[in-house]
Amino acid sequence: MRKFLFAISMIVATMVAAQNKVVVTHSTGTATYNTADVSSIDIDNNVIKVNHTGGIATYEGSVSNLSFVKAVTGSVKITEAKGWLESAYVKFDLLKGAKSYNVYIKGGPYSDYTKIDGQLVRNYGTYGRADVVGLPAGDGYALKVVAVDVAGDEVAASSAEATGLAVKSYSRQGFAFMGYTPGAYNADGTLKSGAKVLYITKQNFNTVQLEMAKDSKGNKETYTGLGEIFKAMQKGFFDTPLAVRIIGEISAADVASEQLMSDENGLQLKGNNQNIVMHMTLEGVGDDASFNGFGMTFFNGTSVEMRNIGLVNFNDDGVQIKGTQHAWIHHNDFFYGHAGSAADQKKGDGSLDVKDDSRYCTFSYNHFWDSGKTSLCGMKSETGDNYISYDHNWFDHSDSRHPRVRKMSVHIWNNYYDGVSKIGAGAVAGANLFVESNYFRNSKNPMLISEQGTDGRDGFADDHDGGMIKAYGNILTGKSATTFIPHTQNAVEFDAYVATSRSETVPSTYKSVVGGYTYNNFDTNPTGMYSYTPDAADEVPSIVTGYYGAGRMNHGDLQWTFNNDTDDAKDAVDDALKALLTAYHNTALVGIFGEESSSGDEGGGGGGDDTPTPEGTIACTFDKAGVPSNTFFTVVGNGSNSKGKATVDGVEYTTCLKMESSTSVKFTLTDKRKMTLYFADTETASIKINGTKISASGSTYSQVLEPGSYELTKDKSVNLFYIKLEPATE
Repeated sequence: MRKFLFAISMIVATMVAAQNKVVVTHSTGTATYNTADVSSIDIDNNVIKVNHTGGIATYEGSVSNLSFVKAVTGSVKITEAKGWLESAYVKFDLLKGAKSYNVYIKGGPYSDYTKIDGQLVRNYGTYGRADVVGLPAGDGYALKVVAVDVAGDEVAASSAEATGLAVKSYSRQGFAFMGYTPGAYNADGTLKSGAKVLYITKQNFNTVQLEMAKDSKGNKETYTGLGEIFKAMQKGFFDTPLAVRIIGEISAADVASEQLMSDENGLQLKGNNQNIVMHMTLEGVGDDASFNGFGMTFFNGTSVEMRNIGLVNFNDDGVQIKGTQHAWIHHNDFFYGHAGSAADQKKGDGSLDVKDDSRYCTFSYNHFWDSGKTSLCGMKSETGDNYISYDHNWFDHSDSRHPRVRKMSVHIWNNYYDGVSKIGAGAVAGANLFVESNYFRNSKNPMLISEQGTDGRDGFADDHDGGMIKAYGNILTGKSATTFIPHTQNAVEFDAYVATSRSETVPSTYKSVVGGYTYNNFDTNPTGMYSYTPDAADEVPSIVTGYYGAGRMNHGDLQWTFNNDTDDAKDAVDDALKALLTAYHNTALVGIFGEESSSGDEGGGGGGDDTPTPEGTIACTFDKAGVPSNTFFTVVGNGSNSKGKATVDGVEYTTCLKMESSTSVKFTLTDKRKMTLYFADTETASIKINGTKISASGSTYSQVLEPGSYELTKDKSVNLFYIKLEPATE
């Protein structure tokens, strides 16, 4: 028998005030004891006995790990906290020894601090972040962060607060809100009564479960996977409001094939008909929620909302609205889709298309990044006015269809046309467009009616028949103003009837050249038009590009800056942007605290990892197959012995790891370390650390790393010969 009496006594003597822990990991769970309460640990072959103040705990043949963990000391350091639209967030440094964190909200409907859902508190390796959603507008919100130790106990002394956070409301205007508040939320931003919430990550997309009624008799069934849950809603027996909250990136590779609708190339929510009430909101949490490799289709049904999600590398369309009523799509980022077979699909097909007689839809505050065919509004099955509105969208160097409208009556207001290369708003096949108080910056053909005016007889649309456009209060700069033909310049061959007031009606004497369509003046009909308050057109660019403007919170985790001098007139694929999107992978998010290891390729809990970093300097080289010399690093990639040499502390190394698009080096630190990377002597150091590019002037690069999980990936095609991790001076 071995008795760890003296060792434990010494730990107690030096650590009792800090309440360090003894952690016993066994076959059915984990047991944690304060070291001050433990007098000895007896080990006799496979039997371990922990003698503590409460008695003797005996573990026979079941212990896989016995460890000692230092207490959590110090206070949480909040590095950033802000309110946004019906939400607020906090970012904080990780405390050594903390296993997780509890976060509390106060203000608005919360008179005292109230704990938020644990799924909203996430680990980013070097920092933590929590987002609170569903908040009504208000100025006095506060967030509190408290560390949790390995025993699951809050460390009260670690708490930190951020106060005075201002939360604003989403703008709920447009046709989608006529008689409805779409989605799972009330008009004040709070969840509707009885609403259910699902948190979706790449780890649980295929396994999340929801019990739903399966027939009119009230019989229930449990459905597994988000795709299957959405398919089950087609039956029309689930009328409970549902908020589906997306956390981090979900790629097509993460999703089982049966969860996606193959005929739509993506996730689909479908009802039996337009009158099936969904009350469903699909929303991103924070600023990095995205669908990568697939899009979203809303097919039949009423009352749906999608917000704060990035769509990257999607097939077919980014978002399709088909046969749906009261749909609200807002604050999303639309990037390139996969190239299609047609010549005009090099950037993907449609980014946001609405068709199949959809009605009463609002598309607002979306950011379209160089979209090709941005938004088709109407196909051939529309039966009436349908009533669609577009407001405060950022058409950022996109090409055409902003939108292109068939048949429907569409209100297009307060949008920012920022260097559009081909066509702004287009009217086809009897469509009626009211284009109001938009800002067209150097955008070619801001408004076109098919087969007349600037369009001539070339026909930008295959339908040939024209429609009618009423314009009021717009600002046209640069090329936007050079070709535009108002009705006052030519009463027949005009691009739009330019009204002198918002309430002016268009006389029936003004008709489309092809088809003879007159304007239906839907915008002046008090019973058919909604109430709204437009911003002045000269304020639109700053509003749309501002903090509360178009796209995801903080403009999302994917950033790109266009060059107006070259990109305003360019409609080709931007190769550099395409490469960024093709290689996109959210490597910063480790996971929800406490669930980080649920995926086989994810790291641990940042500063709370129980496995300590080895003492002394940690070094790593690579063989010609790319295999690391130190198992502290997890490496995926190829090696070489023909890429030159690197000199480290006077020693030459001739084998390396090639930094290619698939190369990955992962490791987790539980103490502060100085990392030095050595590339070929003839190269300039170049790499991404957790997705962020580094800047270097020579062949080596050094950076001090805080405790957390790290991944090294390719920035440029260089070769990594040596990694050194040295203890950093506190």
